[in-house]
Amino acid sequence: MAARQKADPAKTRQAVLAVAEWLRDETRPTPDRDALATAVRLTARTLAAVAPGASVEVRIPPFVAVQCVAGPRHTRGTPPNVVEADPRTWLLLATGMVSLAQAKSAGALTLSGSRAGEIDHWLPVIAVG
Repeated sequence: MAARQKADPAKTRQAVLAVAEWLRDETRPTPDRDALATAVRLTARTLAAVAPGASVEVRIPPFVAVQCVAGPRHTRGTPPNVVEADPRTWLLLATGMVSLAQAKSAGALTLSGSRAGEIDHWLPVIAVG
């Protein structure tokens, strides 16, 4: 099993830049699984670092799930506040290329629970220009 990478800003930026062309243009070839996984994991862990806590769970299957946002901690069963998105949608959110409202209205992510939308306060986690 690979070692868990922490949210290093330089590594996160490098990982996102490796998939940036695909984010800008969906008709471009999909990045290889490792590059995509690295970008998704590092941006999600960056969110968890800037919004520490455990009241919202952000899931980007099949790559990562993180807990973030200060407040009541969830410990058992299905979390009450969940954000779930596919990898591309998550990266678009994480880079500010799409807003949470746009992704939600397009049906590209699910928000459940009264606090799930609070992640919008910490997005984007990285700008790619």
